[in-house]
Amino acid sequence: MRAFETYHPIVLFTYFFSVIGLSIFYMHPIYLLISLVVSMILNIILNKRSFLNSLLFYIPLFIIVSLCNPFFSHDGMKVLFYVNYNPITLEAILYGIAMAAMLLSVVLWFGSYNAVMTSDKFLYLFGKISPAISLIISLTLRLVPRFKKQIRIIANSQKTIGMDYTSGNILQRIKACLQILSILITWALENSIETADSMKARGYGLKNRSTFSLFIFTKRDGIVLALIISLAAANLIGSIFGYTTYYFYPTFSELSVSSVSILLYSSYALLLAIPIIIETRELLKWRSLK
Repeated sequence: MRAFETYHPIVLFTYFFSVIGLSIFYMHPIYLLISLVVSMILNIILNKRSFLNSLLFYIPLFIIVSLCNPFFSHDGMKVLFYVNYNPITLEAILYGIAMAAMLLSVVLWFGSYNAVMTSDKFLYLFGKISPAISLIISLTLRLVPRFKKQIRIIANSQKTIGMDYTSGNILQRIKACLQILSILITWALENSIETADSMKARGYGLKNRSTFSLFIFTKRDGIVLALIISLAAANLIGSIFGYTTYYFYPTFSELSVSSVSILLYSSYALLLAIPIIIETRELLKWRSLK
């Protein structure tokens, strides 16, 4: 288990809520660079193999989003060249890159969220507020990885009896895929009945039903939670006073290098890097103990 995962669910949820919320609304180049770099580092720490495999998706996504804006938006004062009499401006190109960086960083943050915030943590936080909705969301998020795993098991089993969906003509492949789909639907229906029976046996839905949780809010959770809230609040205050605002149109606004803006950049980087600091601290501690 990774060190950051051991913190209380309210700490984890507050962190990702703050980070994802700020990453969505900030279009400042320095903030975008910090968010993108830190999100990539955190994904490598949490799940390096999955991140490297996903690069085949992330890189084309970044390129496509970057190229779309200059061909659809022709605003800006610095015209580089013309395509079919439509101006391609430097502002539009850099705004497209900024949009791509923002989108990619948010996708990476959600990837880290899924790796850390498990269904039991989500249920712990929102189960008492709305048990039905939290259960539905938790079960829905759980379906995709379970279905992927079960499809792989079914496909491998079908190969042993000559129903390989990767070989043969197109009709044979379609027949094999339909067979896999039929087995998957049957498994899903049976599994839903078993889940319902299990929930009923455990007393789900009964009045005054007690619950058990392993999560305990400790002093270290309070310290980290206070740090997250303080840093997020500082950046929100900076946004109110315009320190995080940056314009690409009609031309680029100046990057602020005042002491206040540098302090805000540092606080934002520190907020995003909290899990990395925790993981690095635990790694150094473990190595010193060894």
